[in-house]
Amino acid sequence: MSGEELLARRFEEERPQLRAVAYRMLGSLAEAEDAVQEAWFKLHRSDVTEVRNLGAWLTTVVGRICLDMLRSRTARREDAMPEQEDRVRMPDPVVGRAQALDPEQEILVADSVGIALMIVLETLSPAERLAFVLHDMFDVPFDEIAPVLGRTSASTRQLASRARRRVQDAAPAPDTDLARQRQVVDAFLAAARGGEFDALLSVLDPDVVARSDGGALRPSLLRRGAAEVASQAITFARFAARARHVLVNGGPAVLSFADGEPLSLMAFTVRGGRITALDILTDPERLAGLLAGLDLDD
Repeated sequence: MSGEELLARRFEEERPQLRAVAYRMLGSLAEAEDAVQEAWFKLHRSDVTEVRNLGAWLTTVVGRICLDMLRSRTARREDAMPEQEDRVRMPDPVVGRAQALDPEQEILVADSVGIALMIVLETLSPAERLAFVLHDMFDVPFDEIAPVLGRTSASTRQLASRARRRVQDAAPAPDTDLARQRQVVDAFLAAARGGEFDALLSVLDPDVVARSDGGALRPSLLRRGAAEVASQAITFARFAARARHVLVNGGPAVLSFADGEPLSLMAFTVRGGRITALDILTDPERLAGLLAGLDLDD
């Protein structure tokens, strides 16, 4: 086996981990693939004969690529039209069958990377996100992250600490019993379909947040509080003729259909036996792309 073939094999061994890093950094499956592919190009152009830990080297390379992509994205948002600035944007969900994600998906969302956590990561600055993701999620030492950011190790540590506090405050750990979570989701669905307002209030956290990303073709919505979310759920249930359980980032979710076409993908965050967050994708273009080629039959 040639040296180039050996390098390619080693890269493929690291690819799942690199995709997981890039997904947490970017919240986009397509952009994550682009970042990993760019890392391969950089590896191909680099002399790594003195690199002792290729996986660690590639992780920091992917981190740097993602940092540049995030900074470019932030610059584009600053130039956006005012009416677009508050549009709800849901990170790409990792959609799988109701019983279990496949092994590749499990690597992608390991360590309980739920959609609610991904949404909080979107609120961090690019530097905070890099410091938190690489250190807290992938155990990269601060002295290896600091050169990527052009900062000292102490400054990088402060960035990660600030990000960690924001994550813990906004996305506390959800319940882990999937069967129990599904019971809560089923109770929510039954109450919504039956128009049972009080029953909905019993399964919704008083401070529940519902976010709906409709893309360019459907409206985006943000609702807070159990009463407002319950009213919206009853209204929406009238349009969904059929629904099936799926997993989104390893947590409970429901894919709804109308006239045979996907209407929405609704991900639930359940904590303390109540729904604390509803994250809904209704953008028909993104739904079609995310579901294309997926085998959701159990």
